[in-house]
Amino acid sequence: MQVDLFDFDLPEEMIALRPAIPRDTARLLHIDADGKLSDYIMRDLGQFLRAGDALVVNTTKVIPARLSGHRHRSTDSDKTTSAKIEITLTERLGPVEWRCFLKPAKKVVIGDRLVFEDITADVLGRDGGEARLRFQLADDAMEAGLARLGNMPLPPYIASKRAPDERDNQDYQTIFACKE
Repeated sequence: MQVDLFDFDLPEEMIALRPAIPRDTARLLHIDADGKLSDYIMRDLGQFLRAGDALVVNTTKVIPARLSGHRHRSTDSDKTTSAKIEITLTERLGPVEWRCFLKPAKKVVIGDRLVFEDITADVLGRDGGEARLRFQLADDAMEAGLARLGNMPLPPYIASKRAPDERDNQDYQTIFACKE
């Protein structure tokens, strides 16, 4: 995946650091059949829905998928090197195996061990800024580890303005969130 495809210019004044309260006052952009753009709020959505329309909702529950730790590598001279690393889990491949984004990614190689306090993960594969990891945990311990050590993966345009906090655990869920 080319993450730079998600890059775009966003004027500072258009960046909301927190969601609207109440949620149904969030902004809604309506594009009519002629392409005319109009601003509304979410509670206006019902006036645009007609019999036969399909409304798709996101039931995905955002998990605390960002972890900060250190990359460890053994060298030929029996020394271990260490460097800071941040990962964002993107796809679960098994109970303790994940695909993730790495930051920084350039120096991570297959065989490196990533340490996040008392949780470790081995790098099994690498492709650009992504890696495949296997965490050294029991199959049923991953969620508890993430709940304890993980942070909400705030979008870069928000993360550059503030650190994640406890409120983000609720703010970053849709009202339909039920499936991690």
